[in-house]
Amino acid sequence: MRRRVEVRFYAELNDLLAPERRDRTVTVEVAEGTTVKDLAESLGIPHTEIDVILVNGESVGFGHRLRDGDRVSVFPVFEALDVTPLVRLRPQPLREPRFVLDVHLGRLARGLRLLGFDAWWSSDADDDELVAVSTRQQRILLTRDRGLLKRAAITHGYYVRQTDRRRELVEVLRRFDLVGAVIPFTRCLACNGVLTPVAKETVVDRLPPRTERDYHEFAACADCGRVYWRGSHYDRLAALVDEVCRAADDT
Repeated sequence: MRRRVEVRFYAELNDLLAPERRDRTVTVEVAEGTTVKDLAESLGIPHTEIDVILVNGESVGFGHRLRDGDRVSVFPVFEALDVTPLVRLRPQPLREPRFVLDVHLGRLARGLRLLGFDAWWSSDADDDELVAVSTRQQRILLTRDRGLLKRAAITHGYYVRQTDRRRELVEVLRRFDLVGAVIPFTRCLACNGVLTPVAKETVVDRLPPRTERDYHEFAACADCGRVYWRGSHYDRLAALVDEVCRAADDT
């Protein structure tokens, strides 16, 4: 037996809806036994994007089964409002923001590393590996694959909307309120390892002759051994860091 329910999604959840369903209440037919999680994901909204669901004005969990005539309101993360009395559907935030990114987001991974964030990325990781890394290492999954975010094992995830390099970074910084946690030039852009200062004499055999002559402060990756210094690229990267942090902090 089919049920007819009214549903409306709020704020940035509309980005993920078909245009004809955005910013309005729509009537949807669902099968008997359909849960609010089933309803949201059938319309293209991964459960990881949702923080609160109201049915007929009452806060419910993902497993709530819909009845004929129900009115459903679905909300993303609340940042400014106190919603303590409501049922928050997300698990508690991860204590330390760490990310795993799908194969299409390598540029974003390097940008997050530049800002000092732990960002796991592999060019050949399949969906199963991404899910395993996210759950086993308690990492937030960043992806442009909504189907991947619908997997029940994923508790912390986000669908990245932007495609421009700078806008991607601004989006993630804003979404997870990370501007105050930025510590640039502390991670290896190539492998994600932590950078530590090293004496010049310990890496001199790995330096180009001109670098050996002109530079005296170095850092090395604790994992892959890659050596970093403030070369001609540094000012460009520092400007990028400043630009995205200012944009993300501009409310």
